[in-house]
Amino acid sequence: MKFRPCIDLHNGMVKQIVGSTLTDDNSCLKENFTSQFDSAYYASLFKKDSLFGGHIIKLGSGNENAARLALSQWYGGMQIGGGITSENCLSYLNSGASHVIVTSYVFSDGNINYNNLRKISDITGKKHLVLDLSCKFVDGKYIIATDRWQKLTDTILNKEILEELSKYCGEFLVHGVSVEGLKSGIDKDLVSLLTLSPIPVTYAGGVGTMRHLEEVKYFGKDRVDITVGSALDIFGGNLKYQDVVDFCAIVSD
Repeated sequence: MKFRPCIDLHNGMVKQIVGSTLTDDNSCLKENFTSQFDSAYYASLFKKDSLFGGHIIKLGSGNENAARLALSQWYGGMQIGGGITSENCLSYLNSGASHVIVTSYVFSDGNINYNNLRKISDITGKKHLVLDLSCKFVDGKYIIATDRWQKLTDTILNKEILEELSKYCGEFLVHGVSVEGLKSGIDKDLVSLLTLSPIPVTYAGGVGTMRHLEEVKYFGKDRVDITVGSALDIFGGNLKYQDVVDFCAIVSD
C-alpha cells in the first residue's frame, strides 16, 4: 500500500474541501483548510519523500498557473486531473505530469463515451492515463459520479467495469464521495471492491486516524494505495504527515 499524496487546487490556492459540497455556485461549499503555502511547496515536499504517483486536482477554473507550477517543481513525479481532454492532455504530459486523470471527458452525458476513451488513450498511451472512477453509494450500488461529483452516471462500479476499463488506462483513482473530506472513517466495502482491479488503484476518502490507514491495508489486502488529505497536519489536520509516510513505507516493504 503506497501513500499517494494530493494537491487540491481551488481558485488558485491549495485547499481541502468536502467534495460533496462543491457545486457550480459554491453556495454550500465547505472548506476544511486553505494553505498559506503554494502548490510548489507541497510538490517539493512530496518530491523530497519520493512519493511518486500523487495527484494534482484542479477544482474548477483559475487553477492553471498553480497546477503547472507544481508540475514544474517535480517533473515526472505527479499526476494531474481536472478538465483533461484529448485536446490538452499532451500539454500536461509535456509540462511534467506523469499521468493525466480523466473523468467527465470519458463519462459524458451519463454514459461511457468509448470514442473519447479510445481517443485519449491512444494519444497519451495506456500507461499515462488514469481514470477517475469516484463514486457514490446509491440503492446498494456504487455509481460513478462526474462533474465535481454532482452528477451520477449510469455506470455501476463492479468487477466487470474495472476489467473492461483497465484495457484503456494504467491506473484508477477512486474517491468514496460519501465519506470524502469528513475524516470520520473509510468506506470499507468500497476498498474491498477495489481489490478486484487488475491494475493499480488508489482510494481516497474518510481517513482521519492511523487506525483508518490500517483498515485500508486490511480491507485492501495491501493492493489498494491510499490518498490522505484533510486529516494531515500539513493540511490543518491532526494526523502527522511523517507518520503516514513512515507507515506506508513499512507496509510497502
